[in-house]
Amino acid sequence: MTPLQDQLDEITQRTRALVPAERMAPAERSVEELFASGAEQRILPVGSRAPEFALANAQGRLTRSADLLALGPLIIKFFRGRWCPYCVTELEAWRELYPRVREAGALMVAVSPQTNRQSDFMAAQHELPFALLSDPGCRVAGEFGLAWDIPEYLREYYRGILINIPFIHGGESWRLPLPGTFVVGRDGWIVYSEAHADFRVRPEPEEALKAAASC
Repeated sequence: MTPLQDQLDEITQRTRALVPAERMAPAERSVEELFASGAEQRILPVGSRAPEFALANAQGRLTRSADLLALGPLIIKFFRGRWCPYCVTELEAWRELYPRVREAGALMVAVSPQTNRQSDFMAAQHELPFALLSDPGCRVAGEFGLAWDIPEYLREYYRGILINIPFIHGGESWRLPLPGTFVVGRDGWIVYSEAHADFRVRPEPEEALKAAASC
C-alpha cells in the first residue's frame, strides 16, 4: 500500500496546482500560528494516563473507553471531519489496515467534533468498519491536548469555501482537534502518541499498529 503521507502530499500538490496561493493563505497562516503557539508540545505524551471518555457513536449509542480497553489495546484516531480530504484519506487507509488491527487483538475508534448524523453518513459513504464517535466542542480532544479555537480570519476562509463548521458540529463551536493518533494499552497508559500542527501531515498507521500489537 502507498504510504499515507505520500497520498496526502499528492492532495497538497493537486490543491496547490489548482488553487491560487492567495486563496490558500489563511490556511497556511493558521498552520504557522499553531506551530508558533507550541501546539505540538501540548499533546499527551507516551507514558501519560489516557483520559477516560464516553462518547456517542454514529447511531447515538454511548461508547465507553473503559469498556473497549477491557477487550484489548485501543487505537484512538482524532480527525477534523468528513469535509477534510486529508481526514478521509487517512481513515480510508485505516479501513484497509483494520483486519490487521483486529488480528493484533486491538480495537479502534475515530473521534471528531462532527454530529452523529455526519459520522453516520461518512461511515456509510467510505465503508468504515470502526466506530466514529462524536466529541461535541472537542472536549475529549482537549483532554488529550489537541483542541484549538479557529481564529476569525480562518472562520471567514471556511465560510468562503462553504464549510459551515458550526452546522457540521451541530452547535456554535468553532473548535477543531489537531489530527492525532494515540494507542492506549489495556492498563490505560498511552504507548503511542503523535499529532502535528500541520493538518497535511499525519502519522503512518503502520507505526500505531505496531505499537498496538506490542501491548
